[in-house]
Amino acid sequence: MATKTERRALITGITGQDGSYLADLLLAEGYEVFGVVRRSSTESFERIAHLEGKVELLQADLLDQASLQEAIRAARPSELYNLAAQSFVPTSWSQPVLTAEFTAVGATRVLESIRHVDPSIRFYQASSSEMFGKVREVPQTESTPFYPRSPYGVAKAYGHFITVNYRESYNLFAVSGILFNHESPRRGLEFVTRKISDGAARIKLGLGTELRLGNLDARRDWGFAGDYVRAMWLMLQADKPDDYVIATGEMHSVKECVEVAFDQVGLDWPLYIKHDVAFERPAEVDQLLGDATKARVELGWKPHVSFEELVRMMVDADVERLSSGRRHVAMG
Repeated sequence: MATKTERRALITGITGQDGSYLADLLLAEGYEVFGVVRRSSTESFERIAHLEGKVELLQADLLDQASLQEAIRAARPSELYNLAAQSFVPTSWSQPVLTAEFTAVGATRVLESIRHVDPSIRFYQASSSEMFGKVREVPQTESTPFYPRSPYGVAKAYGHFITVNYRESYNLFAVSGILFNHESPRRGLEFVTRKISDGAARIKLGLGTELRLGNLDARRDWGFAGDYVRAMWLMLQADKPDDYVIATGEMHSVKECVEVAFDQVGLDWPLYIKHDVAFERPAEVDQLLGDATKARVELGWKPHVSFEELVRMMVDADVERLSSGRRHVAMG
């Protein structure tokens, strides 16, 4: 690998939650950081506004392999993190083909670009616990069979296996991080944890009167995005490429998230929560619980922020954001 002073990283999806935290980490580690953005994107750059002048943005698109190859040639990275995807599960039901193009075939285009431009680049693929779907065993490990229950999960499973395929077929240093749910104040407002933290903050500040949610009993293994991007980085520092489950090993319900969030602002949650079937999935995933033993043993990784600390952090950030009048910004 390049020496520390020569380290260069390219991040697809840099404007997302994980991309912005990863950029923070890589800059702290002494990298020169490049990010891929789409020319026609309407996506907000709010999450990386604090990085202006610190990272270089390159225009490329996961739907266009030629543009990806040009971005790789321009950045000359030693590491490439593929975080870009259509990543909101409910949207994958209404746009399944587009989800497949971005999330599945897009990963192939990135791998092909690396193979043609510079096969020495170390590649990280953002896999997902949604690949486990209708789980075959609890907890889930790297060897648990996949049974995805959404077009998003199916697309991620393709991206995962194509990464394994390129690693074994072309001897690329290509890894997949099977990340379980990870949240933060930079999470999109469409995701349930951020919807809850934002809703609690709005009600506390008199900006709302109720919060409509779907299945309160759905349970997830939720961690802090800042902890999880460190796992991504550690995977590319390893001696050999492999795949890792990244999770807290604890499962919490949507109801628990609501309880902690509303406690943080001193409100009695049952007075404000309204059940709405419109927010329930066609096929629910209900027992996602990760076993990150392999990452702990081989990479020395472990989460530092607890579930309760995470929810309270998110609520505090939303209260601050809304109090200062930045009501439409998708991050704290």
